[in-house]
Amino acid sequence: MTVRSTWRSRIVGAVLSPRTIALRRRAAELSRRARRAPRTVSAFFELDDPYSYLLSSYLGELAAHYAIDLRVWLTEAMRGPYRPAEELYREYALEDCRRVARELGVPFLDKGATPPVEHRRALIDTLLGREEANGYAAEVHGALAAYWRGDAEAAGRRIRDAALLPAAQDRLDRNQALLRRLGHYDTATLHYGGEWYRGIDRLHYLVDRLDAEGVAREPGLAPRIASVREVMRTDLPVSPPTAGRKLPPVDMFYSLRSPYSWLALGRVAAIADAFGVALRFKPVLPMAMRGLPVPRAKRRYIAFDAAREARRHGLPFGRIADPLGVGVERCMAVWQYAVREKREREFLQSAGRAIWARGINVATDEGLRAVTARAGLFWPEAKAALADESWRGLAQANRDEMQDGGNWGVPTLRVGDWSTWGQDRDWMLARHLEELCDSGDGIMI
Repeated sequence: MTVRSTWRSRIVGAVLSPRTIALRRRAAELSRRARRAPRTVSAFFELDDPYSYLLSSYLGELAAHYAIDLRVWLTEAMRGPYRPAEELYREYALEDCRRVARELGVPFLDKGATPPVEHRRALIDTLLGREEANGYAAEVHGALAAYWRGDAEAAGRRIRDAALLPAAQDRLDRNQALLRRLGHYDTATLHYGGEWYRGIDRLHYLVDRLDAEGVAREPGLAPRIASVREVMRTDLPVSPPTAGRKLPPVDMFYSLRSPYSWLALGRVAAIADAFGVALRFKPVLPMAMRGLPVPRAKRRYIAFDAAREARRHGLPFGRIADPLGVGVERCMAVWQYAVREKREREFLQSAGRAIWARGINVATDEGLRAVTARAGLFWPEAKAALADESWRGLAQANRDEMQDGGNWGVPTLRVGDWSTWGQDRDWMLARHLEELCDSGDGIMI
């Protein structure tokens, strides 16, 4: 590595370290006290976003259990490069929220098959026109609930004045400007003391922080919020069930530039092993090498979020050496050799640790040799594999397969026709395999 890249890796590691985060939180708290400001949690929701509905279902209890000032802003997520596969994302979000809602016991599209889109604009205008009203958070949740339960009648009752369009658009633009100014780009997000928590999957981080700051009105956990953590806990069988031997393999679509791919790797492997199911890795090129640049705000959030997820799962993270370009290409070439040696899991683990925790530049022979050595691969053969360009066709085929199945990002996990996306859906994969073993569905006879 060059001196510049070495120092950059060290600086990023320092910025993402627990010590720096603690200092930043302390500074935010001192600033709040100096301004005599309340502890403000800002929630950014979008009517068309089912994840906003799920998260809003728990904010009433959050505000009741903790001494916070809850502010709710209706806005819209940023599109374009922030969400490069909009149509696929929307289809996936609908199915993902349906599954999560079922596990949480939250009603979802139970009164209609689709949201009452005929009331969409009027609902948005009505909510934006009542931002200063008492009980606004509950009103926003009520509108989201009516919309995402498919309750056209309830949605219609909530429309109070559909002639607010000019003023409503100004307010919507202002709310979006606030979202950007605070440093985020998506909805179903919570902001508190300089940090972001996206979706119901990250609500526990905010709750833990508020508990640590002694903000709870009474001791103990808020029951419904605590239940979210229980639902998303992964329980594995003590020994592989007999039925697991006949299940289709778990396919994991993986990118060497995705921190979430590496964070999920060990847990997905443990789930596959626990059920006695084969695990097949299907590497794809990162989005930035497919002409889809990742905006700075998104990169920043991913880095901080991946760091806290790594700490939660006991993985080192922060000394980053971005493999974009040559580094990814070289690893993809060696991947072919690792597959022949049946060391693909070990190679991905070694490469992930090198890239995301040890700051090793895999674009160099020195760095890649260190990776292959830890994976139990022979360096002369690994170096010879660099001349093999056949990995390009494999990467394209994997990408086409992933997209044909309705997914666009990594890590995507697939079992037969069933798939899920994201490293925080490992619990859903385990639940699905458990259901297949219990019911026999999907078992190949």
